[in-house]
Amino acid sequence: MSIIVETAVPLPVFHKGKVRDTYTLDDTLLLIASDRVSAFDVVLPCGIPDKGNVLCQISAFWFDKTEHIIPNHVVKTIDSIETLKSVSDKTDLPDYLAGRSMIVKKAERIPVEAVVRGYISGSAWAEYKESGTISGIRQPEGLQMSQQLQEPMFTPTTKADSGHDLPLTNKELVDLVGKETAQLLTEKSLAIYSYGREYALDRGIIIADTKFEFGFIDGEFSLIDELLTPDSSRFWYADRYVPGRSQPSLDKQPIRDWLEDSGWNKEPPAPMLPEQVIKESSERYKTAYYRLVGTHIRSEA
Repeated sequence: MSIIVETAVPLPVFHKGKVRDTYTLDDTLLLIASDRVSAFDVVLPCGIPDKGNVLCQISAFWFDKTEHIIPNHVVKTIDSIETLKSVSDKTDLPDYLAGRSMIVKKAERIPVEAVVRGYISGSAWAEYKESGTISGIRQPEGLQMSQQLQEPMFTPTTKADSGHDLPLTNKELVDLVGKETAQLLTEKSLAIYSYGREYALDRGIIIADTKFEFGFIDGEFSLIDELLTPDSSRFWYADRYVPGRSQPSLDKQPIRDWLEDSGWNKEPPAPMLPEQVIKESSERYKTAYYRLVGTHIRSEA
């Protein structure tokens, strides 16, 4: 089984998330993408091999691609042992960080999950079936599961440190962050999603929805955290897409499906995934990377 193994990093802890660990490195931060996987806001007891490498390197790819839209927090991606050693003068960083970590600027995080939906799926589909709305906004009658929306929708939520994120109306968003920041969140989220969706579609992937995080770096509105990964987005095979049903995917949805079918009550502790589910999940992540980037993932050092 792929049990999670935590390796200590000899740096002060800045933040420990469900999937990412952040450490203070002088006046910057070391952001590490682990192989941990979360579902229904619970971290599973098993890891997905190479998942952290995929999340880090896909994010680095997209951060570079979207710099013309918005600045981001990346200082340097630690993509090899040589790069790792070049930034490890003052401390002995473990080799496993190569490929799954980057040095980033410190940011004043905006407490909003900037969600963009191009297709109706997941919680949006559940809400639509119940009330005919998405994020409280009335939608046309007769929409099908997984159907493409007429226009991408910005449906922000709170950014909860624990528990579930909650939807935000436009007024609530403005009250939370101010009118100018709310407008930037909306415009930049839609612009990044539109760019990413078109790029991915040319490579056989539909990005059905995604979420972004933003912050201010030295007063400048910037993109932070991860970007257009199989963890933060729904990735569907474009050539297998059929509206009206759930879609074959290149993300963690099959993990959620297995957990749903297992009878788990979605409260900690989560059950161990079968080895086959773990293996197939790892392959999906690596396939997503290959399709988008055009090269095979640089795996564990």
